[in-house]
Amino acid sequence: MLDLTVVVPLFNEEESLPELCAWVDRVCQSEGIAYEMVLVDDGSTDGSWDVLKGLSKDNKAITAVQFRRNQGKSEALHVGFARAKGSVVITMDADLQDSPDEIPGLIAMVVDEGYDMVSGWKKKRYDPITKTLPTKLFNAVARKMSGIHLHDFNCGLKAYRLEVAQAVEIQGEMHRYIPVLAKMQGYGRIGERVVQHQARKYGSTKFGMSRFFNGMLDLVTITMVSRFRRRPMHLFGTLGLIMFFFSGIALVVIGGLKLWRLSQDLSPGLVTEDPLFYIFLISMVLGTQLFVTGLLAELVVRSGKRKPDYLIGETINQG
Repeated sequence: MLDLTVVVPLFNEEESLPELCAWVDRVCQSEGIAYEMVLVDDGSTDGSWDVLKGLSKDNKAITAVQFRRNQGKSEALHVGFARAKGSVVITMDADLQDSPDEIPGLIAMVVDEGYDMVSGWKKKRYDPITKTLPTKLFNAVARKMSGIHLHDFNCGLKAYRLEVAQAVEIQGEMHRYIPVLAKMQGYGRIGERVVQHQARKYGSTKFGMSRFFNGMLDLVTITMVSRFRRRPMHLFGTLGLIMFFFSGIALVVIGGLKLWRLSQDLSPGLVTEDPLFYIFLISMVLGTQLFVTGLLAELVVRSGKRKPDYLIGETINQG
């Protein structure tokens, strides 16, 4: 049985691939680790695929998968996880900024210490401030919203039990939130390990500010979906009640003002001349729309073929 599967998503990393594969092989051979590597070429436009074909011929432990076009890191990881056979799965980036020397320590935390997954923490980074500053802000927000106290959610160097890697469903750009997805599936033993960060040796970073903003939007999405996927009325109904509350306050104030003006022998004026009337009207319309949206969402959820939200961890004395 394989001890380890190393999953490597890559995009235009032809220069670093031979060194990375040799480094992983050297570490595993010296530690006596039976391993395989699954390298997923995410539609590279350089010579990465040709390099992978050559490496896979020289080393039968290497499996190479090619996307016809760029699909994103999440899809590449999904394919890699699906093909993994090792009892421990480790992911790392192909740019040599993740050190394969960390492999034995990560495996020990999963196997010996019983963690479901372990996330690397690049405590000392060699990235420009344009990347490190948004990353720190992103991690702070992710910790607050998810309740998972990791310093580096988006570190590419992570270790998983095979069961965990194949249980999480990652799509879009959700690879940043694999710890959150794992926790949603009931795998709560999530650890962290300080890992070495290497300065980029070849090529250029694929990081851009758009990834930071997309990451924040994805965090909101995953938070909402995790809480209200099976009970959307709880979300839309609550927002609708808030709107009805504001409309009720506006209606009471409008009525009170009219009664007060009448008691003072003042002209009550037209209701439509009062700005509060429009607050009342808009709040009523929004509240009604939110309620209807919640009801329709409930109908969709209940009428569709439901996929279980639970995973069975163990069964004893099954007949």
